[in-house]
Amino acid sequence: MIEIDKVSVFGWEAAIRGMRNSFNSWDKIDSDFSSEADFKAGEADLELMCRLSKAGPSHAKFLRYINVSLDINAPRYWWAEMDTYKVGTVRNSCSTMHKVQSKEFVREDFSVEHLNEESLAALDNLIQVMNKARDRFNKEGKNKDDWWQMIQLLPASLNQKATVQLNYQVLQNIYFTRKGHRLDEWHTFCHWIESLPYSELITGKKE
Repeated sequence: MIEIDKVSVFGWEAAIRGMRNSFNSWDKIDSDFSSEADFKAGEADLELMCRLSKAGPSHAKFLRYINVSLDINAPRYWWAEMDTYKVGTVRNSCSTMHKVQSKEFVREDFSVEHLNEESLAALDNLIQVMNKARDRFNKEGKNKDDWWQMIQLLPASLNQKATVQLNYQVLQNIYFTRKGHRLDEWHTFCHWIESLPYSELITGKKE
């Protein structure tokens, strides 16, 4: 399970201005920068952006200026793989260390869409054990031993929310390395990438 919302894309003017520095062709800029939220690429700018994007990372440095911020709610096993892309990204997550005891554990806190009945029963039992440790921790003086029972039993399927900032070049790397991945979450994420403004700069596909 993965949920994506609060998406914002910005930085188009700096990206195009920087892109044209190499060619001293600022006079050919034909994009409309009047609204960052409703950016309109000009025909000449888009043609050059697509050409440079396909020419490889060293020619497509302008993609680093196109920033994307978003909220992602996804299981810990997905976040472990997302952390591969630390370069060019910022992530502020909900804190497991400080907030693990803040609410009762319920099945809806976990990604379980592929679990069978036997596995769901095992998860429910684990949730019960963690909730007992949580109750002891909150009611009996915050004993660190009870805290450890929660931290070390937490399944990788626990969903965690984070606000992330990255850029189009990072997304290009993600798209081509993860679009055929076995995890459903990566397929959903790559489909989301395809929905971004001028996603052809990332995917190479025409809208």
